[in-house]
Amino acid sequence: MPGTIRKRYAGSWTVIADLGRDPDTGKRRQLWRSVKGTKRDAERLLVELLHERDSGVERPTGRQTVGHYLERWLDDYVAVSVAPSTASHYQRIVRRVLIPALGGVELTALRPQQIQAFYSRLLRDGRADGSGGLSARTVLRYHQVLHAALHHAVRWQLLARNPADAVQPPRAARRELTTIGAADVSHLLAAADETPIGSLARMAVMTGMRRGELLGLRWQDVDLDAGMAHVQQTAQRIAGQGWVFRQPKTRLSRRAIALSPATVRLLRRHRREQLAGRLLAGSAYQDRDLVFASGLGTPLEPGTIARTWRRVLESADVGHIRWHDLRHAHATLMLSAGVHPKVVSERLGHASIAITLDTYSHVLPGLQVAAAAQLDTLLDEPAQAEAI
Repeated sequence: MPGTIRKRYAGSWTVIADLGRDPDTGKRRQLWRSVKGTKRDAERLLVELLHERDSGVERPTGRQTVGHYLERWLDDYVAVSVAPSTASHYQRIVRRVLIPALGGVELTALRPQQIQAFYSRLLRDGRADGSGGLSARTVLRYHQVLHAALHHAVRWQLLARNPADAVQPPRAARRELTTIGAADVSHLLAAADETPIGSLARMAVMTGMRRGELLGLRWQDVDLDAGMAHVQQTAQRIAGQGWVFRQPKTRLSRRAIALSPATVRLLRRHRREQLAGRLLAGSAYQDRDLVFASGLGTPLEPGTIARTWRRVLESADVGHIRWHDLRHAHATLMLSAGVHPKVVSERLGHASIAITLDTYSHVLPGLQVAAAAQLDTLLDEPAQAEAI
């Protein structure tokens, strides 16, 4: 018999699905599940179990909970397949949010309605201090992690389908970029020059490199004679692990960036100052060949950069501008200057030009006006010549 349904008591049933014989021992395998409801509910579960068996899904004969599975996902996939900072981010969400809420549910019994109700609770009163709900953007981030984890459960044949596919996650409002004009950028950089991170800030604006890419940049990656910087590694400070140096996560992130003459002069001056500081530090200096390092040669601490940047903002009095907005400033200034979006995309290390256009086109409406005017010129001039 492929399966059996037994009545336990009123409104409760035992469903027994035959999984065939174990290929190693030859013993018959069965999966037992309890169902509360009508006999039709039990029949539906039996049909589902048999369908999954025929589809190759390996339901464990023991009880594997969502919590147990998520811990396995963190160990077997996340720890070895994603960047350390991303892995740390996933671990926090899984262990602080997902497991406390859904960890006790049996993995194969997890249903879209449970996930949807979980999201609703977070939006309504998900703040740890009890002061209200979480933002749609935060809940969407939790959904993305849960969906990714359950996607691997399907690939590993632990689930026949991903229950998060049938859930409607909250829609996060698009975050508008902070647009910094050329005058404000110059004002900011002048204020930054009065601090130890002046060269770092100018390099961020002139190249569009991410903070981790700048902190991982080595002198061996910079060719000042040719005016090129090669992004070959990133540096990240991971809680519990210290500094982690690794290759950028995508092929396009590993890129060469042309340096302007002013940027080359900046780096030459920065190099001379760094060598002078190294002589003062003597044997205490740890030579890691880093372009941007502390007085002892160690990577610049993100906390130190953040505190110094706050002082820069106070001095420049230009409002709240994140460090990452310097990267956006590089892109918007180049696009405003008429640089082709493909070139800007390559400098930023985007996976495709579509990402660049989607990110920055809405903050540069003047580009569309200029393009329309150019089209008029292209079409009108031949017509005028023909009339003559």
